[in-house]
Parts: sequence; structure tokens; C-alpha cells
Amino acid sequence: MDRNPLTDHKLWLAPLAGFTDQGFRRLAKDFGADVLVSEMVSSDGLIRDSRRTVEYIKFTSGEHPCGIQLFGTDPLTIAKAAVFCLDYHPDFIDLNMGCPVKKVIKRGAGSALMKDPSRAAAIVRETRSALAGAVPLSVKFRSGWDSQSLNYLDFGMLMQDSGADFICLHPRTTKQMFSGLSDWSHIAELKRAVSIPLIGNGDVTSPESALKMYEETGCDSVMIGRGALGHPWIFRHTKELMATGEYGSITHDILLEAVLRHITYALEHKPEHVVVREMRSQICHYTKGLIGGAELRRQINHAESSEALTALIKQGIV
Repeated sequence: MDRNPLTDHKLWLAPLAGFTDQGFRRLAKDFGADVLVSEMVSSDGLIRDSRRTVEYIKFTSGEHPCGIQLFGTDPLTIAKAAVFCLDYHPDFIDLNMGCPVKKVIKRGAGSALMKDPSRAAAIVRETRSALAGAVPLSVKFRSGWDSQSLNYLDFGMLMQDSGADFICLHPRTTKQMFSGLSDWSHIAELKRAVSIPLIGNGDVTSPESALKMYEETGCDSVMIGRGALGHPWIFRHTKELMATGEYGSITHDILLEAVLRHITYALEHKPEHVVVREMRSQICHYTKGLIGGAELRRQINHAESSEALTALIKQGIV
């Protein structure tokens, strides 16, 4: 498969556990996201308890191009999980080697793999071999474990040499988690060193910062994560800014329509009680800075049905 449709100046929705489920991915697609990625999926879970975990790797036809992000520590298990995913028709498989969450790195997975590059390389080689060219393979990683062990350059080159078709760098360290500023100079340096496409990620919170990342780093595509939460239109606005030098404003009507559509999409994929619970964190992002937002969030936290949730939103976003 040609890599260009995935990495040639595209806007990606980052995989965010607990947020980028089918409902939110569909909404981001409506608002101009070019490439979508699943929430982080346990390769062990797919192999040992596939009936439960498989819900994370399902996509609707309108979500393509889309990829499935896997995490784990055992090369054979991850490779087997990647092959399992092929039945769900992803456009690529992504390997998570950048998650800094404690419960993930304690297992030796996520960004802990940056401290074990030989295992990371074995995972890429084994998965690449198992996929046998069925879909491209990518790797997402960080700058390093901490400021004293920045190994993104060597690690990125190793991922390329091990068989990754493209890579994504979030230029923070594991110890930083999501605090402080990401160092885009790491993206620029890695871009100059590798011959495969590189996707930049980190601190893209506005259309202006998306364009700035392109200009400062030379990355092939830009991935937007937390900057899209509560602002799914960031993809459309970025494209408008690139095309015309400006973009429109978001009215209360547009905001209301987006939130209601998000709920509608979520209800098509999950039970109502799950949607009501999970939308609480999503709506916190939508209502941030909104007059009366704190009181609306308080009321929403007590909503027990989608009907009540919808009524509160219609009343609160005016």
C-alpha cells in the first residue's frame, strides 16, 4: 500500500485512551481529520480475551483511513495480535512505544520499550514479518525516558531499520508525562535523519500551532490529540487556515450541534449507561470557558439518561 495517502501532509487524530472511541473518531472525521487511530489496545487482551477487547478495534466504513494501535512486550504476541486485527480491515497497524502511564510501563510496555531498544526492534521485525505487507506498520514513541537519556534519534533510526513504514514522535520524555512543553526541535532533527515519513505530535492546540509545527520541523504529517478534545473542528480550521489564511469562529449553535452529534454517535456504539458516564469527561472539554460551564458540568455529573443529558446540554449551551 502506498504510504502517501496516510502521511503526505495529513492531519491525524491521535490515539487517546478513554476518548478516541468510535463516536469521537466519527465526529473528528466529520470535522476534517484525515487519518484516525484506535484507542491503545492490549495485544495480550486481543489474544487472551478477544471477545471483550475486540470492541476497541472496530471501525465504521466512514472512518477510513484508520489504524489500530497495539501495545505489549512480547514480539510474538504482538505479531499475532496484529494479524488478528487484519480481519477488521485497518489501513495500518501502529505500535505504541510512547505511553508514559505507570500501569503500562510497569509491564515493560509503552515508553518503557525505549529503555529496551533490542526488544523494541524485535517487536517491529516480528510484526512486520507476520503482516507480510498486508498493511503498513508504524511506531509511535517519545524523546526518551528522561532529559538525561534522550535517545529518540537512535531509536527512530532503529525502528526504520527494523521495518517500520513510518514513525511518529511525541517530543516529551516519559518522566514529563504530559507536562511542560514538547521540544519540536527533536522532530526536526529526526526528520533530517530518517528516510521514512515522520509524523509530528505534541502541543498542537490550534490551527496556528499545526502550521507552525509543519514550518519548524518539516514533518510529513501532524497528529493532534488533546487539542481536539472539546474542539473537533480544529482539523477543519487548520485546513481553512492553510488554504485561505483564516478560519471561521465557533458559535454556540455549532458547539451545541457538535456535542449532540457526539452523543448520537456514541449511542450507536455503546450502551446508554456507558455513554452517559463517559460523556461527562468529554463534555468537560466542550464546556471549558463557557459561561455557566461549571454549573452545567455539575448537573451533567448527576444525569442518569441520555435524554436528561441532552436536555441539560440544550439548556446550558445557549
